Amino acid sequence: MVLAGGLSVGVRFLWDGSFNPALYVSLWPVIGLFVLAYALMGLYPGIGKAPAEELRQLTLATMLIYLVLGAATFLFKVGDTYSRATFLGAWALSVVLVPLSRALTRHLFAHKKWWGYPAVVLGAGETGRMVVQTLKRQPGLGLKPVAVLDDDPEKQGVMEGVPVLGGLDLAPVLARELRVRHAIVAMPGVPRAKLLEILEQHGRAFPHLVLIPDLFGFSSLWVTTKDLGGILGLEVRQQLLLPGPRLAKRIIDVGLSLIGGLLLLPFLALIAILIKLDSPGPVLYGHTRIGHNGQRFKAWKFRSMVKDADEVLKEYLEKHPELREEWERDQKLRSDPRVTRIGRILRQTSLDELPQLWNVLRGEMSLVGPRPIVQDEVIKYGEKFALYIKVKPGMTGLWQVSGRNDTTYQERVNLDTYYIRNWSLWLDLYILARTAWVVLTRKGAY
Repeated sequence: MVLAGGLSVGVRFLWDGSFNPALYVSLWPVIGLFVLAYALMGLYPGIGKAPAEELRQLTLATMLIYLVLGAATFLFKVGDTYSRATFLGAWALSVVLVPLSRALTRHLFAHKKWWGYPAVVLGAGETGRMVVQTLKRQPGLGLKPVAVLDDDPEKQGVMEGVPVLGGLDLAPVLARELRVRHAIVAMPGVPRAKLLEILEQHGRAFPHLVLIPDLFGFSSLWVTTKDLGGILGLEVRQQLLLPGPRLAKRIIDVGLSLIGGLLLLPFLALIAILIKLDSPGPVLYGHTRIGHNGQRFKAWKFRSMVKDADEVLKEYLEKHPELREEWERDQKLRSDPRVTRIGRILRQTSLDELPQLWNVLRGEMSLVGPRPIVQDEVIKYGEKFALYIKVKPGMTGLWQVSGRNDTTYQERVNLDTYYIRNWSLWLDLYILARTAWVVLTRKGAY
């Protein structure tokens, strides 16, 4: 918040030397309003929150406080005292810098021992293992598994580097002696009566008790609880069926594609020239992909391969049969002989996909969506293919920001499925922000 205000005031001062920056120093207590708003939104501590949900809460809270400040300057008739340009600049910068600073803080400190809160996982089955793996793989969530408990003596030992100490009766001891305040009940197969007993018993020891339901693969971001006359209900908002969000997504697609395309025109022309100078062949390459409702379309890219690429691949795999398994598994090769010198750079930076802005403008693709696939990949999606064709494929997506080529094919399918089931504009904005970082670091690109 200080950086946002300082930058806005500094730019205004450079624009107009008669401007008095000292006038804004006295406003420093206003920062407390933002801290209070974030606290009321449950952002302190920001643990266990999905990035898209955190972005939504941060943005709404920030905008609300700025609206309150704007109304206050009007009511107290001090609007002429402060610069409107400075106010709007600080507003815009805050919306960007606050989520960015939180992400940077997590990136720097999430792996530190003192970061986050210890948590006990109740249940050493497959669900418990999945929970431990997820929490260890994503330390930014803020929950660190320190112990796993299970009544089955055969499961005691070590699970994913976390000790399985004993039965569930040890939970109150851990809560008291290790001051663990978070517990995760990962036993979806337990009978209802037993599960209620566990929740009642351990709810007294742990102020924060998270229950993992037997609803794997279902929407998780936009599920809310409902009290139906004392009966617990879960409301799932089907974002894909709501015309408002879909229209907003299309407006964002067209707007950003037009602006980005016009700004990048000179750069696109330079890339085209380099491709021509590097190897013979066309500048663009169109490949048939499967889109919304199963319709076929040509996804355009800058050509990154040599001519007769299919023949080159066939001969290469015949000479190196040990790589055939990698190709059949991932449909990619880490050292692809078909890729040109310029093409390798384009792929590592994802610049080869910029022509797909045309596909976005035509309504065949979206800026964010599942990875566009070819007909041969349909069988790998199985029953999830019906879900895949509910939305337009995207230039970027969860696969792009979650390791790209370092992920297995099944993980890509799962990421696409997660995106579709949890789709929202906030998730799109989060993925777009993450894409810039992934492209700069070239993580998983080849």
